[in-house]
Amino acid sequence: METTVRNPQRGRLKTRDVEFTEENTAWFDTSADGRETYIITDVKGDLLVSEPGYTYPLRIYDMSKADIGYNQKKQRN
Repeated sequence: METTVRNPQRGRLKTRDVEFTEENTAWFDTSADGRETYIITDVKGDLLVSEPGYTYPLRIYDMSKADIGYNQKKQRN
């Protein structure tokens, strides 16, 4: 599925082919204020962090779910 992501190193949006599966994606419940991350996805050696709402996922280079211990709160640091 083509997904538009924020690329902070280049300061622009980019379209990437991303497959969201149980193996590469962790889904989280959101908090009452709706500001908690709800999807963290491993994509070809990078991490995509998606927040609730209509924002684009943020691409974090050279990181994986394992690097943050599959922890929702650690991805914010």
